[in-house]
Amino acid sequence: MDRATVEAYEQGARRYAEQRKAYHPERAETFAAAVGAGAWRLDLGCGPGLYLPHLGRPVVALDPARAMVAEAVARHPGAVGVVAEAGALPFRRGSLGGAWASKSLQHIPATSLPMALAELHRVLPVGGVLDVTLFAGTGADVSDADDDFPGRLFSWWTPDTLGDVLVGAGFEVTGVDGPGNDRDHDRFAVAARRGRTLADTVGPGMRLLVCGLNPSVYAADAGVGFARPGNRFWPAALDAGLATVDRDPRAALRDHGIGMTDIVKRATPRADALSTAEYRTGLARVERLVAWLQPGAVCFVGLAGWRAAVDRKAKPGPQPEPLGGRPVYVMPSTSGLNATSSRADLTAHLQSAATLASP
Repeated sequence: MDRATVEAYEQGARRYAEQRKAYHPERAETFAAAVGAGAWRLDLGCGPGLYLPHLGRPVVALDPARAMVAEAVARHPGAVGVVAEAGALPFRRGSLGGAWASKSLQHIPATSLPMALAELHRVLPVGGVLDVTLFAGTGADVSDADDDFPGRLFSWWTPDTLGDVLVGAGFEVTGVDGPGNDRDHDRFAVAARRGRTLADTVGPGMRLLVCGLNPSVYAADAGVGFARPGNRFWPAALDAGLATVDRDPRAALRDHGIGMTDIVKRATPRADALSTAEYRTGLARVERLVAWLQPGAVCFVGLAGWRAAVDRKAKPGPQPEPLGGRPVYVMPSTSGLNATSSRADLTAHLQSAATLASP
């Protein structure tokens, strides 16, 4: 969360608790009923715990503002308080049953939201529920001196733009409630479920965005793209200098500016199970992602998706047309089933893609 926003809530926690209320308790109760009995549910950005009475038990009250967590657990002793950031959740993979985020993710810079949602994807099991409420609008603002709590960052979203980021983070949107227009302070809420897929690892300032065809079931369950031992992507990426930690997409993004996504988010045993329509729909989402985050270049791993959605005669190498305003490189599949491309060949393709990104 934006640090000035955290400080505003540290200083105003008691006053916030006295001035605010749970505006949509019925929605919180619907969320609570959807979480499996006995499963932990997370109040992400809990503030002073306004929704804790409606979320069921057991429940974690998490907020980056220590004063807010103290208010929450003092008012609702049954909750477990945790001070942490949305982008660094201190929970094991798949350990929570659901996450409730009411007007908290709006305080994260927009380009940081994909990785915060990737964290939620990590800590929720397949089918785990997520409920997000945000203010509708575009751009971002900081509350001024006339606001009750000045200095707070607000990133504005619409249902469509949030839906793209949720799909990229591996969630299936199950419902949207609210106007979704561009008038300040209108709210909308989105319900979603964690899919059996991978979350994008993307953010601002990417050197290269690597785009696979779709996750294999093996990769989805492992939580890492190209995870199967016979896949040559990670060995080639290490050889090419695009990664220094094997099978760790977060480290590749953090240390080398290498982002990762997929054309199609649906996991399958083999990529040949995908349809042309899926490729075209998925590529449209990737194009919007690229236009938003503007990586240096995009590298598509496997020709099938690009051929199905763009150019059926495409050959490996730089492509004549950009995507989202950024140059495109298409390389052969790194799957072990592709016997025609050696590890050295794949390494050379990744190096060429990186050169295209940084000529």
